[in-house]
Amino acid sequence: MCHPLPRIVLSLAALLITAAVPLQAQQADTPPPSQETLPTADLLEGDAAEEEGGSAEQMAAPAPEPLMQMGSDWPYYGGDAQATRFSTLDQITPENVARLEPAFTYHTGDLPTGEAEGMYSPEVTPLKLGDDLLMCSAMNILISVDAATGEENWRFNPGVPNEAIPYGATCRGVTIYTDPEAAPDDLCATRVVQGTLDAKLVAVDAQTGAPCEAFGENGTVDLWQDLGERVPGWYAVTAPPTLARGILVTGAQVLDGQAEDAPSGVIRGYDAVTGELAWAWDLAAPEQNRHGPPEGETYTRGTPNMWTMGVADEELGYVYMPLGNSAVDYYGSNRSEAENEYATSLVAIDVTTGEEVWHFQTVRNDVWDYDLGSQPTLLDWQGRPAILLPSKQGDIYLLDRETGEPLTPVEELTGLPQGKIEPDYISDSQPVSAWHTLRKAPLTEKDMWGFTPIDQLWCRIQFRRAIYEGFYTPPSAERPWIQYPGYNGGSDWGSVAVDVERGVIVANYNDVPNYNQLIPRADADEVGLKPIDQVEQRAGAPEGAGDPQSGSPYAINVNAGWRNDVTGMPCTRPPYGGIRAIDLETGETLWDRPLGTARRNGPFGIPSMLPFDIGTPNNGGSVVTASGLVFIAAATDNLFRAIDIETGETLWSAELPAGGQANPITYEVDGQQYVMVTAMGHHFMESGVGDEVMAWALPAD
Repeated sequence: MCHPLPRIVLSLAALLITAAVPLQAQQADTPPPSQETLPTADLLEGDAAEEEGGSAEQMAAPAPEPLMQMGSDWPYYGGDAQATRFSTLDQITPENVARLEPAFTYHTGDLPTGEAEGMYSPEVTPLKLGDDLLMCSAMNILISVDAATGEENWRFNPGVPNEAIPYGATCRGVTIYTDPEAAPDDLCATRVVQGTLDAKLVAVDAQTGAPCEAFGENGTVDLWQDLGERVPGWYAVTAPPTLARGILVTGAQVLDGQAEDAPSGVIRGYDAVTGELAWAWDLAAPEQNRHGPPEGETYTRGTPNMWTMGVADEELGYVYMPLGNSAVDYYGSNRSEAENEYATSLVAIDVTTGEEVWHFQTVRNDVWDYDLGSQPTLLDWQGRPAILLPSKQGDIYLLDRETGEPLTPVEELTGLPQGKIEPDYISDSQPVSAWHTLRKAPLTEKDMWGFTPIDQLWCRIQFRRAIYEGFYTPPSAERPWIQYPGYNGGSDWGSVAVDVERGVIVANYNDVPNYNQLIPRADADEVGLKPIDQVEQRAGAPEGAGDPQSGSPYAINVNAGWRNDVTGMPCTRPPYGGIRAIDLETGETLWDRPLGTARRNGPFGIPSMLPFDIGTPNNGGSVVTASGLVFIAAATDNLFRAIDIETGETLWSAELPAGGQANPITYEVDGQQYVMVTAMGHHFMESGVGDEVMAWALPAD
């Protein structure tokens, strides 16, 4: 998994210059001229090319359950079952959005204490069902509030301890399941399910918050089973389970960079009523461990995990799981063939059997931590069922939902550098989307920036000191190397929104490099870099900042966002993040603009209060409405915005008490449309700490 960049303090000179940047359409940059592009013919792997009609298991699968419908509700993390983040509501329009006023603010009461100080990154997106908002807090307190007033209905605290926090205390959301066999008034006929930081699935009644006693043991399923030694913080669930055909499918975050002998990245499906294990997909031992490993053994250690949100196709009975990298991100020569085959891939799994259907790999032999962090989106594209897949590198792919075959052009970068560390492992070619990419042109020395000529010179010296050979520059130990895009480039957990009526993709993105250096094992041992199972106390730090990578010859140190050590200034010129509208039919850019002002940023961490749109790092996605509005927070200026989807113009904004690094929602109660975002801050984005759930609506008249 990767984590968001810290808030990047911005150059005053950069602010003045970029204030004049027009918000006009900009076409996506093409790959560097030195990197030849050739058609990719063989990216798809797996058994997707089987005969039409599917397997016997698929033919015998139960009929899909009816889906909860979008409109007045927001019943899924991605809005609808397809994860489009598109709402049919249109009461709030570009003409009246400036009249929005606060409807209510609810406080969860979940704020960091003790060792959790400086480690909160909630990222929560509530669901709305009927009259209720259903959500989790950073530490997995389940909460229901009235969707019109914000009055609390109930809460359930599963008692997650601070020691369970991995990099950050995060719960992105919950999953709702209605049992078709239950009477409407039965306890847990409709239930709320979450995965927790201490690796449990917890199910409670949606009406009362009472535990679903028939689910697992008194409403709880232990996900540590068959993983090996329990090490708090090493294995944690931060995303809502994916639901299909009565099966809850979950992966987990495995704390990156600790050791090759890490907990397994196994993906498991559980019966949504009983909590019983339905199947397990262990990519290195899929048949042997289908129903759990043999007695005394564990799921395969150190395999790529699935920490983000999946999506399900009820009709096909498939769940689509975006995989991350192996347990050691920046060294690959020790990896198994199975790890090399599946790391950084989208995998389609038959939810009725737990068998792989197909997988599509976006990075070969990934040593850059380019996990697939975005939830995919299901849509119909030119008459075919498709799945849209964004990546951290900025590439956006459209694949056939049934087979995984690319529906839009995919090309091949060839002649890539191999470096000196493991030239026999680094792939000399990589796939890229020729349909659309958010990726910009390679860096040059003139892109180095600073508050004064002195610190700009410092950054230029650092640029010359480092190894940089463009996109996919391999890791280095003798000198630092520049990774661009960084591990938080392109799209991350906020994913994209798709206006299915206008045929427009809305994608916000980061555009910042990392400044990395491998640390030889002897040097890592000398400074005491140890994995999580060998340390007594941990402190939150950006991923890769002194990660031991035990079992490999190198530890890793990453300067995330590449900041000047003295001023805290970024070493590259702004903008550092933006938002773009893309034509779904053609892949062409409609408009592209910086996202985020300089109001909270400045040299030495001093806010400039300047309102210029310079483009800050941003994490968390958007929601699009039928009236043509894009609602988004995400940026480190802590503003919640409404943007015109036709022009990219900001039509309304509201100041948040802490960062909104979460996906907003919109819903309706008694004919009134609301927009909502959680303003809880984010420690890595340095956007404050809060516990607010905030809603806006038009005046009653």
